[in-house]
Amino acid sequence: MGRVEGKVAIVTGAASGMGEASAKLLARQGAAVVVSDLQADKGRQVAEAIRIAGGRSLYAEHDVTSETGWQGVMAKTLEAFGGLHILVNNAGVGAPFGSVEDLSLDDWRKVMAVNMEGVFLGTKYGIEAMRKTGKGGSIVNFSSTMGIVGSPSTAAYVASKGGVKLFSKSAALHCAKERYGIRVNSICPGWVRTPMSTGALDRLAASGAGNKAVELTPLGRVGEPDDVAYGVLYLASDESSFVTGTELVIDGGYTAQ
Repeated sequence: MGRVEGKVAIVTGAASGMGEASAKLLARQGAAVVVSDLQADKGRQVAEAIRIAGGRSLYAEHDVTSETGWQGVMAKTLEAFGGLHILVNNAGVGAPFGSVEDLSLDDWRKVMAVNMEGVFLGTKYGIEAMRKTGKGGSIVNFSSTMGIVGSPSTAAYVASKGGVKLFSKSAALHCAKERYGIRVNSICPGWVRTPMSTGALDRLAASGAGNKAVELTPLGRVGEPDDVAYGVLYLASDESSFVTGTELVIDGGYTAQ
């Protein structure tokens, strides 16, 4: 216990799935957590569950594609908890799906706005808030195994997640060069059952391909949100103080093949 004791964290997309699991685990390990999400009812429920369990938390309604939204969340966090040490840029979208021929420019931009621009804005304003706090920090940006290997039918998604991975390296090198004491890493989950992935998993099963995600995963199962949350905790904690500019792959061996 206490692996992030006394730290303040923001977790985007924290109303469900891997964001919810990460927010709750960080809180159990001692962090004050800002639950950021557009799903107000679910977000408030997650923050309340953290408080009932004895943690410190508040909910912030937050559109990660909005620059003023990010400025507001940072101000709210600093006012409520006095600083920022951990930022988890988890919010993301998968749909609309489509190949390079199928996607419209509007569909492409919808995915990029959340998955890439949201991470850019979060990292930019996260660095600013951590510098004001003056105690360094850790930024964990959600990429994906689809940011490592390609897929014919998810052109925008794989591009966005590949972009997150390399953008995180650039931000990490900048912070290291400036001696901010701020680390930036990405995390690359494989098939994990969340509200966002459930539809894709169900479509695979309905296509007659069987449980393709399980068949393609060497460990023989789909991941759970907590499998990823523990990776987030490691990167957020001081245990990873010599880790920056890299990606942590949590995929049951999927990309080892």
